[in-house]
Amino acid sequence: MCRDCGCGLPGEEPIGVSAHHHHEHEHGPHSHSHEHEHEHEHGPGLHHGEEHAHAHSHPHSHTHSHSHEHGHTHDHEHSHPDRRTLELRQSILAKNERLAERNRGFFHARGLLTLNVLSSPGSGKTTLLRETIRVLQKKLKAGVIVGDLATDNDSERLRETGAPVVQITTGTVCHLEAEMVARAVNQLKLDGLELLIIENVGNLVCPASYDLGEDLRVVLLSVPEGEDKPLKYPPMFQAADVVIVSKIDLAEACGLDREKLLANLRRVAPMAEVFEISAKMGKGMDAWCEFLLKRQQESKTREPIEV
Repeated sequence: MCRDCGCGLPGEEPIGVSAHHHHEHEHGPHSHSHEHEHEHEHGPGLHHGEEHAHAHSHPHSHTHSHSHEHGHTHDHEHSHPDRRTLELRQSILAKNERLAERNRGFFHARGLLTLNVLSSPGSGKTTLLRETIRVLQKKLKAGVIVGDLATDNDSERLRETGAPVVQITTGTVCHLEAEMVARAVNQLKLDGLELLIIENVGNLVCPASYDLGEDLRVVLLSVPEGEDKPLKYPPMFQAADVVIVSKIDLAEACGLDREKLLANLRRVAPMAEVFEISAKMGKGMDAWCEFLLKRQQESKTREPIEV
């Protein structure tokens, strides 16, 4: 269940490499009917050989019906203040940040330049990544972690490049988390890799809150989405190190106002590098790949992170 927006079904866990065992809670012989809304906070999981630990924190909304021998039925409603929910969310994000920093230290120790690639569904992430890997394959060896709610279609398309790929199937969770990435990395062949690409779940909301341990946060904005997308989803674009305007071959057909789009990007993300690309047509790919080569070379001189 998504801990930001509450999507998914209560109690559901991610599947795929990020799967956790389900727990069944047995209750004693009470004649109570309980309605629970659970928020689960999990420990750091299996991260480079560690045991997985669970820490559960449950904000409850209960309705109790008691049946007593003297014939009375008492209905009690208990509610917990919203303050508890806010504290829980802060705790979850703090835990994710600690695990993300741990991931980052591991990636740096391996000499990896790590990208977290985000966008709305259908923006062209997989096509961009496939062509990026193909252009760079003689200069930079890349590996990919792919996040999707269901199917491994994107993974299969990326495996055609010859790059090692690990799929994270999240079930109903609408974003990747640092723990999921740590588990996936344990299944990825890292020998010789210089570039790690994480293709996040297609969503412009929740993924903005979750650091995965990346060096660069790359956000795609496809031409058909319109010029005002950065203004509608400012947290995502404000967090971007790179913004890629994708599918620029469709600009004329979509009636794109290029200057307005770039002005909106400068307004929301003034420090972000901006690339205008059509991965399908090959436009803009050289500049993008040269940027990655330069950043990977710079990453070799960075100071190690202590975690």
